[in-house]
Amino acid sequence: MPGLHNTLAYERTFAMVKPDGVMRGLTGEIIRRFEQRGLKIIALKMVQPTLEMVDEHYPKAESWIDRLGEKTLATFGDYKLDPKEHLGSDDKHELGQQVRDWLMEYMTMGPVVCMVIEGVHACDMVRKLVGDTRPLMAAPGTIRGDFSVDAATAANTNKRSLFNLIHASENAEEAAHEIDHWFSPEDIHGYYRTDDSIAYGDRRHEDFTQTKL
Repeated sequence: MPGLHNTLAYERTFAMVKPDGVMRGLTGEIIRRFEQRGLKIIALKMVQPTLEMVDEHYPKAESWIDRLGEKTLATFGDYKLDPKEHLGSDDKHELGQQVRDWLMEYMTMGPVVCMVIEGVHACDMVRKLVGDTRPLMAAPGTIRGDFSVDAATAANTNKRSLFNLIHASENAEEAAHEIDHWFSPEDIHGYYRTDDSIAYGDRRHEDFTQTKL
C-alpha cells in the first residue's frame, strides 16, 4: 500500500494564529484541534511581524483589494448602513485599501504563531476547522464559531480589522507563497505520526522502523 506522500490528496498548507488569538491564550487549543483531527504540524514558530512582513503576506493586486471593498459594501448593504457616512466613501477600491490598511495594523499589534500543516486535503480541512472568516457567521464547533463573536459591521464602523483569531491559506498556491514567506526549508520537519497507519492506511512506518533498527 503506498504512503500518503504518493497521493495527490496529501498536501501542505499554512495557518497563523493572529495577535488576538495569541493574546487570548488560544494557541494551544487551536493546535490541539488540528492535531486531534489527524493533521500534522511540521513547522511552528512565534513571530513579531513587521509592517514589511505583513505587507508581503497579503496580496497587493487590485482585484484582491477590490474584493475586500466589495465585501465591505455587501455587509453595509445587508445591514442598511451608509458606507459614505461611516467610512467616507462608497468606492470599492478605496474601501478595499482601507480594509487592507486596517489588516496591517491588526497583524502587527502583537506576536503571531505561524505553522505549516500537512495532511489529506490539508487546505480544505484546515479551513473547515477554522470556520467562516466572519466570526458572526462561523458555525459552532469551528475555531472562530467557538471563540470569537466579532462582526464586520462592528469592525468597519470602528475603522479596524475584523478580529477573527486565525488565518488559513485559501488554496495550495496561496499556501506555497505563505510557507515560503514565513519559513525557510530548514524550519520544516517531516515525521511519522503513530496514528497515520490507522487513520490513512499509511505504511511508511515499516520503512522507518527498519531504518532505525
